[in-house]
Amino acid sequence: MASVRRFSLVADVAHAPMPERQAGALRVAIATQDIKGCNAHFGSAKRFAVYDVTPDAWNFVEAVAFDDVSDESGKHRTEGDDRITRKVEALKGCHLLFCLAIGGPSAARLVSAKVQPVKVPQPQSIEDVLSRTKTMLRTAPPPWLRKVLAEAGVPEKKPSFED
Repeated sequence: MASVRRFSLVADVAHAPMPERQAGALRVAIATQDIKGCNAHFGSAKRFAVYDVTPDAWNFVEAVAFDDVSDESGKHRTEGDDRITRKVEALKGCHLLFCLAIGGPSAARLVSAKVQPVKVPQPQSIEDVLSRTKTMLRTAPPPWLRKVLAEAGVPEKKPSFED
């Protein structure tokens, strides 16, 4: 059985498996091969970089690494080794997952774990993904993101008619 490794910045305090989410932040995971860009399919991602994103900033939370990933061929193993369950379990507590591609069954499992998968059309830097997320939060989030924000307990900003 392949292992799951978590890497995070720690202080001189006890470290929980998934650090507490920053108040008012959206927890975002990014499928990556190199911790530099959103450049992996969900099944073949060697790592997920996890950040807390607010309208004003983002903070690194942790990187989750996997030993056993798919080869992007679309073929499933027959020996019963379920790599997807480990990934879904590792992402619980996240609100969004950005990746290049994801299969329907994997997407359904993420959604049932309250993680919204978001496909990006081409590889891009993690900074670009986080910057766009920050902009969406600061401006008018699309309906699907408003739903995620409500489920995450992030208060909705009411428009001010005094401006």
